[in-house]
Amino acid sequence: MTQLVELQDALPRFEAAGIKLYAISYDEPEALAEFARHHGITFPLLSDRGSRVIKRYGILNHFVTRDQVPHYGIPFPGTYLVDEHGVVTAKLFNRSLAARASAEAVIDSALGEILLREEEPTAKAGDDEIRISATYHGGGGRIKFGAMRQLVVRFELAPGLHIYDEPVPEGMVATRIEVEPPEGLRSLDWVKPPTHGLTLPGLDQELRVWDGRVDFVLPVHADDRIAGLVEDTGIEEVEIGIRIHYQACDERACRIPQQQSLKVAVPVGRVLGPNSIGGMQGADATPMDSLKFMQKLVRRGLLRSPVKGLRFMRQSIENMRRGPGGKRAG
Repeated sequence: MTQLVELQDALPRFEAAGIKLYAISYDEPEALAEFARHHGITFPLLSDRGSRVIKRYGILNHFVTRDQVPHYGIPFPGTYLVDEHGVVTAKLFNRSLAARASAEAVIDSALGEILLREEEPTAKAGDDEIRISATYHGGGGRIKFGAMRQLVVRFELAPGLHIYDEPVPEGMVATRIEVEPPEGLRSLDWVKPPTHGLTLPGLDQELRVWDGRVDFVLPVHADDRIAGLVEDTGIEEVEIGIRIHYQACDERACRIPQQQSLKVAVPVGRVLGPNSIGGMQGADATPMDSLKFMQKLVRRGLLRSPVKGLRFMRQSIENMRRGPGGKRAG
C-alpha cells in the first residue's frame, strides 16, 4: 500500500523522465479500484487474480504455501523496467520480502543517474576542491517499515584530482566508508561506481581511481525496532553515523590522508496499512474496507487450498492476523 502511494506522489517525476507506471498484484479488481479511489491513484493497477503473470515471470513467492490463505499467490516484491520494445532493461528486487524499492530508485535506474533531492536529509564535509555529502535518499527522506532506501555518499572532486579504490601501495590510503547505523537499520552491500586505471610516475602498478562526481550507494531498510508495523515504536528520528577514509591526489602529488565523520538525522514515518482484523498500531489505516476484500481472497483461496472445512476457516483467520511474514498483527 505504502509503495503505491509513494509512486503516486512521485508521478510527476516519472512523467518528466518519460516513464509510464503500471502496478500488478494478485488482488481483486474491485479492491484495486477502491484503493485507487480512496488514495488518488491515477496510474493503472492491474489485477492478476490467478497469479498467472506472476508465475510466468518466475516470481511467485514459494515461501508462502497453498494452505497459507489468503496470502498464497503473492509475488516476491520487485520492479521491472521495460523499454518501448518490451525488453526488460533493469529489475529491482530485494532480499527482504518486506522491502520495496523507492520511486527514486526506479527513476535513477531508468536514467542511469542518482538524482538527490533538496528535502532529503544530508550532511556535508570537505572543501572547495573536495566536496563530500551523505544523503538518505528516497521516499522524501523518511524511514518507513518495508521501504528500501539508499544511503548515498557523494564525492565531487575538482578537475585533476582523484581518489583510490583497493588495492593501493603501502603508504597510500584507499577510499573506505564505514557506517554506524542505529539499531534496527539493515543494509545490503555497498555499490561502487566503475573505476578507471591510472599509472603514476615511478610506480609500475596500475591503480584504480575515481574522479569527477563519484556516488557510493548503500541500500538500507528499517525493521520493526525503528519503524513499527504491528506496534508503534514511538521513534521520531534516528541518526546514521558515517566515517569516510580517503586520500586525494593529482598526477604530481598526493594530499595527506583524510577521515571525515558525518551524522545524518533521518525522520521516521508511518506506513499505510489495512483496517482489518486486529489493526496495526504502527501503521495508518486505509479508509477502504480491507476486511471485505480480505474475505474475498479467503473465499478464492478455499477453492485451491488443501486445507478444508472448519480447520480452513480457523487457519485463514490466524493467517490474516499474522500476515504473509508470519508475525501476529493483533
